[in-house]
Amino acid sequence: MKQIFIMLLTIFPLLVKAQDFVTVKENLITSVKDQYRSGTCWDFATLAFIESEILRISGKTYDLCEMFVANKDYIDVATHHVRMHGYSQICEGGAADDVFEVIKNYGICPQEAMPKPGSLVGAKGADFEEFMKVLKPKVKYYGVGGVTDCDADSYDARAKAEPILGWKDSVQNIIDKYIGKCPESFDYQGKTYTPKTFAASLGIDWNNYISLTSFTHHPFYENFVIEAMHKWRPKPSFNLPIDNLMQILDRALEKGFCVCWGGDVTGNFSNYGIAKLPENVVVSQEMRQKQWDNWTFTYDHVMLIFGIAKDKNGKKYYKVKNSWGEDYGYKGIWYMSEDFIKLNTTYLYLCKDAVKKKDLREKK
Repeated sequence: MKQIFIMLLTIFPLLVKAQDFVTVKENLITSVKDQYRSGTCWDFATLAFIESEILRISGKTYDLCEMFVANKDYIDVATHHVRMHGYSQICEGGAADDVFEVIKNYGICPQEAMPKPGSLVGAKGADFEEFMKVLKPKVKYYGVGGVTDCDADSYDARAKAEPILGWKDSVQNIIDKYIGKCPESFDYQGKTYTPKTFAASLGIDWNNYISLTSFTHHPFYENFVIEAMHKWRPKPSFNLPIDNLMQILDRALEKGFCVCWGGDVTGNFSNYGIAKLPENVVVSQEMRQKQWDNWTFTYDHVMLIFGIAKDKNGKKYYKVKNSWGEDYGYKGIWYMSEDFIKLNTTYLYLCKDAVKKKDLREKK
């Protein structure tokens, strides 16, 4: 997932200023956070989405702990890798589904209940460089039952490999060392919680959310698991024509819902806060599919869409909260054009209450 130090830049946004945009609709969000040197945009963006949902539902402001989610998710990744006998990916990336699954299974805690991101390695933010250099080879070693690297790809070697008892404790110790140990209980605003009771107190129905996508290599109006390297959990997304997906996005925003966005930011996206396509590009369903199939368009970043704006020419943009801190974009906010979103969206993750049942039925 995109990290702050590997962003691709374009030149044209330097000529655009924030005052050139007029906000049409803006929904509630919490403060901008910084994923720093970690590939955890999926974590930061989805928790930002959940914080906005809590604001919408109750008016309460929370700062939920990204490192709690990362800790639990990475041990899940490791467990999956071992169960797959090493035939799965070990990486920092993830998806909105991961955050919801972690909270449903383990709960969540506020930021203050765990060490500040980066503090255990002397960094000013979540810095996973050394962490991943230690974690990945250890998990891969256990994934092939202790087979040496030179034999790890051998079918015979894998077939003869045996599980290593106690491997999970070893991996968990590494995770805890670099990003902090998850609390079993903690005090918050005068009450004592476990992560699960705290999650229950937030007023969120964790099953009332849906992932929507738009590709033609699977039938429309059916679920399928998006084949993307950072989506290791086999959680399905509901497939819709892209124009329908964009209508749902607009309606959700107009009704006061924020939307978690997963997509591609490898082109025509800048750290100056603008994302748009060249003027002569007309986005179609076929174009989306072609770019997905030839890897021009990948799934590499997650952010929070919270509003709609227009530029001085009346062109439509979406207001997006990023997780690269306030030094980038317009103090952490991006303006992404309608055609950019239409072309580069892998999935939208949103509350089911924002989606009409008829939107999920094929029009006869």
